[in-house]
Amino acid sequence: MSGRLLTVEQVAERLGTSVRFPRRLISERRITFVRVGRHVRIPEEELEDFISHHTTNPISRRHGRAGA
Repeated sequence: MSGRLLTVEQVAERLGTSVRFPRRLISERRITFVRVGRHVRIPEEELEDFISHHTTNPISRRHGRAGA
């Protein structure tokens, strides 16, 4: 594992949430994290994977249908 390790605060800022949300992800073990002594860090690539796996694409409209 190489790359940047992010703090909980940095993850919250990146997700646009409060720090409570990434802390909950960590406590529920829904995201990979690293313990550095008492500190918890989330690898940047794991955050990117988490975001991509939880991204929902829009449904494309069918062509040829009149007003909905």
